[in-house]
Amino acid sequence: MRILVTGGAGFIGSALVRHLIAETEHSVLNVDALTYAGNLASLAPVADSNRYRFVRADVCDRDRIAALIAEFQPQIITHLAAESHVDRSIDGPAQFIQTNLVGTFTMLAAALDHWRGLDEAGKAAFRFHHISTDEVFGALGDDGYFTEDTAYDPRSPYSASKAGSDHLVSAWHHTYGLPTLITNCSNNYGPYHFPEKLIPLVILKCLAGESLPVYGTGQNVRDWLYVDDHVRALATVFERGTPGESYMVGGHSERTNLAVVETICDTLDRIRPRGDGESYRRQISFVADRPGHDFRYAIDASKLERELGWRPRENFESGIDRTIRWYLDNEAWWRPIQSGAYAGERLGLKSA
Repeated sequence: MRILVTGGAGFIGSALVRHLIAETEHSVLNVDALTYAGNLASLAPVADSNRYRFVRADVCDRDRIAALIAEFQPQIITHLAAESHVDRSIDGPAQFIQTNLVGTFTMLAAALDHWRGLDEAGKAAFRFHHISTDEVFGALGDDGYFTEDTAYDPRSPYSASKAGSDHLVSAWHHTYGLPTLITNCSNNYGPYHFPEKLIPLVILKCLAGESLPVYGTGQNVRDWLYVDDHVRALATVFERGTPGESYMVGGHSERTNLAVVETICDTLDRIRPRGDGESYRRQISFVADRPGHDFRYAIDASKLERELGWRPRENFESGIDRTIRWYLDNEAWWRPIQSGAYAGERLGLKSA
């Protein structure tokens, strides 16, 4: 198939592109605006493939998007392009509204025009797949799980913008008949992850001998999903999912933030010990909590497992080990980021 991936130079998007080129016969058009978190170096393993093409374009540019769709004639559009960091959304929510809401509307409008022009077989085969987050559902208490039937209750500018984009996608299906799919995933981690997020940030701060900032008491809980498991789920959904449906994607790996940091420290103690013989845990420090920090997320992915046969291959310990070893072996990828776009500073402390 011909698959148009938006945001394909980002963390999850580049993992999806690498998977599609390496593991399938699909052709991929990667459309990305190359904002601060977009990195073409993440696509080096597939850049020379004759089934891969990159175009720099903004998902909010309706004419450009329409022209690319008309030229490429995709059977699948996988929409990952988004501003995705909660702390940055606290500092500057406007960009999140623009990219996540206006950008999704623009993609839907262009996709609908394309779909309406297809013959009946083409219409039946087409899918618009929107990739979203579990954060749209708000916070859980000590018990329970997010499911496809959980009510939306976003708590941050980021999650509100993603909730709005989910609703737009659903509306385009119900109102216009566009064959859409929505997936809501838990926290991803793995290679090529931009180091503003918790796991790569902690890995690199460990290696630099810097303080490891843990928000509040570190007891907030997230369900962690290895990125390669996630992109296998995405391909499964757009290849076999039912139009109009949503699917939850989770890793069955709930951990407190403190436990995540401690696991990283313990893994590095084993494979790259500190020079002084001390544990990396001594670098842990507790800092003021994030405003509106949701307590717990956890996903019930049984629908995806039951109906489409997907299951994660990595548990948290194996995934963290693979992730840390990748960062140890790929300083040439992350060092330029630290010296340019992001140097590990705390975000999310400004008012709107």
